[in-house]
Amino acid sequence: MLLALLLGLALAEPAITGTVKDTSGGAVPGASVIVQTSSGAEQQTVTGPDGRFSLEKAPEGQATLVVRAGGFAEKRQPLTGSTTIDVVLSPAAILEAVTVTPSRTEQRLGDVPASIAVLDSQQIKQSAAVVADDVLRQIPTFSLFRRTSSLSSHPTAQGVSLRGIGPSGVSRTLVLIDNVPFNDPFGGWVYWTRVPLENVERIEVVEGPSSSVYGNYGMGGVINIVSGRPRRRTVEFKPQIGNLDSRKGDLFASDVWGNLGVSVDGSLFDTDGFPIVAEGERGIIDNNAKVTFKNVNVKADYTVNSRVSAFVRAGHFREDRDNGKISTFDPATEEANSTRWTSGSGGVRIGLPDSSDLQARVFTDRETFRSNFMAVAAANGVPRSIGRMTLNQRVPTKSVGGMVQWARALGSRNYFTAGSDWRWVKGDSEEDALDAMRGQTVTLQRVSGGTQRSLGVFLQNIFTPTPKLNVTLAARVDRWRNYNAHNLETSLPSGLPAPGNRPTLPDREDTVASPRAAVMYHLTDRVSAWGSVSSGFRAPTLNELYRQFRVGTVLTLANESLGPERLVGGELGVNLAITPDLTVRSVWFDNRVKNPVSNVTVTTAPALTTQQRRNLGRTRIWGVQSDAEYRMGEMWRFSGGYLYNQGKVREYDANPALVGNFLAQVPEHRGSFRVIYADPRIATLALGAQFLGRQFDDDLNSRVVPGFTDPGLPKYATWDLTASRAFGRNLEAFFGVQNLGDEEYFVGTLPTTIGTPRLVTAGVRLRFSGR
Repeated sequence: MLLALLLGLALAEPAITGTVKDTSGGAVPGASVIVQTSSGAEQQTVTGPDGRFSLEKAPEGQATLVVRAGGFAEKRQPLTGSTTIDVVLSPAAILEAVTVTPSRTEQRLGDVPASIAVLDSQQIKQSAAVVADDVLRQIPTFSLFRRTSSLSSHPTAQGVSLRGIGPSGVSRTLVLIDNVPFNDPFGGWVYWTRVPLENVERIEVVEGPSSSVYGNYGMGGVINIVSGRPRRRTVEFKPQIGNLDSRKGDLFASDVWGNLGVSVDGSLFDTDGFPIVAEGERGIIDNNAKVTFKNVNVKADYTVNSRVSAFVRAGHFREDRDNGKISTFDPATEEANSTRWTSGSGGVRIGLPDSSDLQARVFTDRETFRSNFMAVAAANGVPRSIGRMTLNQRVPTKSVGGMVQWARALGSRNYFTAGSDWRWVKGDSEEDALDAMRGQTVTLQRVSGGTQRSLGVFLQNIFTPTPKLNVTLAARVDRWRNYNAHNLETSLPSGLPAPGNRPTLPDREDTVASPRAAVMYHLTDRVSAWGSVSSGFRAPTLNELYRQFRVGTVLTLANESLGPERLVGGELGVNLAITPDLTVRSVWFDNRVKNPVSNVTVTTAPALTTQQRRNLGRTRIWGVQSDAEYRMGEMWRFSGGYLYNQGKVREYDANPALVGNFLAQVPEHRGSFRVIYADPRIATLALGAQFLGRQFDDDLNSRVVPGFTDPGLPKYATWDLTASRAFGRNLEAFFGVQNLGDEEYFVGTLPTTIGTPRLVTAGVRLRFSGR
């Protein structure tokens, strides 16, 4: 029946055709085209790779054509008797832009009752950053587990936290690329070096809980990276070089043949890096933290006709890191990690005859992560003079998932969405524990892992009883299960089972409901207020359940008994569009988390601090965020934001001493500021600043950076600068500096580690295009 339906849709003759373009004349693919009639009936379609669309039947009576595309202003125009229509989309005023992430459907940003930040392609290109997480740091609510960039941090420390909800190496935020999950399937962290920055059209950040439509990882928010659209006969190449012996190259190429658009993007990066241990504590084992990565993706978009479109995408990523330490027993052995990751996805979008919209996607990942770990000691009173390997680790992971979503306008006041998504993940942590003398002989082999399966169903209705009032009601039910879990341990050289050998671990399963209610009211055409209450959850990852790791003298153990985290939260916000070019926003939020997974200190000794992942009773994360953006004419753009964030432990029966402590890695104060001047005749200049207040590095709030008296990692501020100049249509030269003042800031203790020093890059962007 599905084949017959698709065939019938493919053979249908259009009654209205048209093209959607931007102000430069470029095609806008993937735009949502809707015909609304006075009776409330709707037709809907999507533009193809060449920007064309068609509608099968002409509307009866008066009708309005509505066109929405992410990053552009919504366009409305009356339908006349013409059967051919050209639509030109204009750049959006700040609250007029269309976003797709908060409700999983196209909405005007100013109509969404949620806290959302959007970085467009110009803001991304005008950043001095060479990796995506450093671009996102201009949003104050965004942070990784630790303060440092993904250029130097271990992948497992690159989990993203929004507003300090559950800061750890595991993300409480779902990261998507073109609406396909991007988080590591085994551990939940994010490889920011996988993001093809030169092919990103915009990044949408939903800063509040989103489990009601996205489920598990959406407990703390959603980041959707929207890639660029294929363009006719286009090649862009961006080579750049920098200090720290850094080299990077980015490539984007695409073409459009009628209804088919194909694009290829790739990037490669290499650097000799920098020492990450503070100079006063460095020993003979310390050297530079380095990273090399390569990434390539191919995507094809095909539009069958006005109702049916499809895409496929495939990618491969490889990364190799040296983590800044070397063995003194085998000087050729670095503490290092590597990743090999192949991914694929595909999807279809169908406009059904009843004017409803059906979307489906499938995706798969196959990844192998390798890492080793080192114990560091002193010899004859000389610190960090002995480096001994303790563990070799290999983590193979397979993952398959999918989603289906149906949406339809019910009259002129309701837009209803229903959907389901699922995911299956299988992974093991295969470990070789090494001898305690030289770290060169395997004494224990461990294989610990299992399989995780999750399934969710959600419903959502956007109700607009009056033009000024918007009500969103959503609910989702998720069921997850961990099974086939095991912890196999074999002593060597005897080959006998070790005391910790457990061939079978208990299965774990749970069912969780995540409702949300939100209201937005437009007090005037310039002032709107909104509020929401919601709940969410996150199931522990296979990494938290079964994989241990070590950072410096801190060993963190796995815990197969972990239960799910649960969140109840609320937001109140106000948006002020003082002028179309000046917007001020302020949001109060309050999130209560039950059983958050945290690294809890078990024992403390001079040579080794042992932690274990445990459900930490209850925490409360609340605060106020404010931001403003002003566009002065066509040349100047000012933006800034500030976040006051209180994250504390409220209950923990196992260790009441932790109650009242601040959550580790959550500063009370964060902010950013940015000014951009863009005149094509002269140059484009951008100056930005970021500041972070003091934050604690441990759950006890006790660790002190040497040379300071107060516990915690001291506050700091950094500046960045970019300058670029176009020379004709095909050549642009650019220059960028991160950490302009070469500020030394601290990111960890035991040992004391530091963040990225000044990074200067320069290069060119070459463009070739044809008709």
